[in-house]
Amino acid sequence: MSTNPERAVSYVLSRYVTEYMDKDVLILSKHTQTREAARMLRHYETDDIVVTDDDRKPIGIVTDEDILNKVIDVSVYAETTQLKDIMSAPLITINEKSTLQDALHKMRDNNIRKLPVISKKNQIMGIIFQSTIANVIRNATSTPPRLLSPPVKAILGNLGFVLQFAGVLLLIPAVLATVFEDTTTATGIYLTTVLLLVTGFFLNSYGEKSSLNLQQASILVFLSLFLLTLFGTVPYLYVFPSDETNIEVFANAFFSSAAGFTTGGISLIDEPEKLSQSFTFYRSYTQLVGGMSFIYLVITAFYPESKLQSMRGFISGRTLHMKELFLTITVIFAVYIIIVAVLLYLFGSRNPISEFSPEHLIDNFSLAMSTLATGGFTPTSTILDNLLWQEHIILMGAMILGALPFTFHYAFVRKKFLAPKLGKEVLTYFAILGSATVLFILVSGLDPLQSAFYSVSASTTAGLQQESLAGLGGPAHTILIILMVIGGCGFSTAGGLKIFRLFHLRNCRAFFSKMRRKELSKQSKKELTSTLIILALFPIISTIAGAHLAAIEDVPFQDAFFESVGVITTGGLSAGVINIDTDPATKIVLGFLMIFGRLEIIAIIYIFIPRLS
Repeated sequence: MSTNPERAVSYVLSRYVTEYMDKDVLILSKHTQTREAARMLRHYETDDIVVTDDDRKPIGIVTDEDILNKVIDVSVYAETTQLKDIMSAPLITINEKSTLQDALHKMRDNNIRKLPVISKKNQIMGIIFQSTIANVIRNATSTPPRLLSPPVKAILGNLGFVLQFAGVLLLIPAVLATVFEDTTTATGIYLTTVLLLVTGFFLNSYGEKSSLNLQQASILVFLSLFLLTLFGTVPYLYVFPSDETNIEVFANAFFSSAAGFTTGGISLIDEPEKLSQSFTFYRSYTQLVGGMSFIYLVITAFYPESKLQSMRGFISGRTLHMKELFLTITVIFAVYIIIVAVLLYLFGSRNPISEFSPEHLIDNFSLAMSTLATGGFTPTSTILDNLLWQEHIILMGAMILGALPFTFHYAFVRKKFLAPKLGKEVLTYFAILGSATVLFILVSGLDPLQSAFYSVSASTTAGLQQESLAGLGGPAHTILIILMVIGGCGFSTAGGLKIFRLFHLRNCRAFFSKMRRKELSKQSKKELTSTLIILALFPIISTIAGAHLAAIEDVPFQDAFFESVGVITTGGLSAGVINIDTDPATKIVLGFLMIFGRLEIIAIIYIFIPRLS
């Protein structure tokens, strides 16, 4: 387990009881006759019965020893005695989020050797035994020392799966490039795919799939996005001009790859139509892979599986597990992409229905992927010119879908899951978007439909735009900047602060008041602290990056600040400041800022200041 036995024991004792509990629990009503209970004990080959009341709440426990010892008493008759007459009560339980160390302390304090594990809804999930914990500790100390500690192995195991899944997904644009006989693009994408699959396999062989704490989860998310970005540079290296220096080519490729996998969407390519169509498809596809991989990482790293049990099977009707849940995400977004692409093809002014055009259809699929992933890449620089009102509506609807929580989409399948708290977040998002859109129409000087399009593009951090926004006035820029900073809802592909964090700000008064500070729970204080840190860092980082861009590009600070906000929030709206001629070091740093923005900054804080997590 580790080169240090003491550290290994400390590690296993910090694991949740749910990882080692016995899930096969016999649960019977208190009215069950003792004779029937004894028969069921033999049938299920178990030693314990958890007894429940009329509301199916656990109230006691009966063991095989209880039945043997109490029934032999002359005053107890197995034919008429019920479990309530011989059970041990009150029932001592332990919460599902407790650790093995917590379980040992509770067993010691109550002089017992087993603890039923209950959920937040007071339902039995399993039983944790003292003997099981003893075996875990024994194994931790007796296992020969290994090169990697368990936390590192846990990070590597989860990272390996993410890279392998991304490698499998990237086979789609690779096959498309092969069909189009685009050898250059196909070679680059296949090489990226091989790198992802081989690296993922290598990491899996040294790692193990297990739960992570918040610091480890933050490391996992950062490494995943960084490696996806790094390996994703390979196809770009085949495309960018070779007459530039190696560092310039790499900087352009790294920035472009980061803009894809982080859904940042700022492009160094002014005329993507000059690229092969299979490559423009790949660019948009990386945004879909990056956005969906981020959702998967949020689920696996920051949401315990027990918290997802209410999401019943979209495919099979069973309780979803992690891989099945990610498949559900993939299916739902695939359906959205098909619908949006077909609608764009049917209503688009460039696509006469009487003449089927595979090229236009592929462009529409590229645009649909980029829009739903809130990415912002476009397959051609003219695809957003002269849009019909129907196309505006379709694209705005797709951007909004990408900014809504995945659980909202899931609610279409399981309406029961649309909890009041989730509905409140969605309603708040629409209220902010609606109010900002009205204000932007009034101050921007653009026509209402175009104003609404830019408002949605900023709020969803999709970054779709028809022209440079450098000419907008200060009030219009301010509205778009605020929308990009706020961003979409939590648990979506959108960036920014996220709507659910705005709810944390309600506790600000109590947080800064010595008299009322004690009213806040420890969790509320941590959530508010995280929100305040992110809220402060977004403008600070944007100001520093904006000042640097204004100096090296010789542009007004207002435009440079707007551009830097688009980078750090992965908003993607641009004032045309960053371009192919920006110096390589700046582009590499901006690429990392997009990764930090995709991590909502706070994950980086958790890595270096674990106390906050």
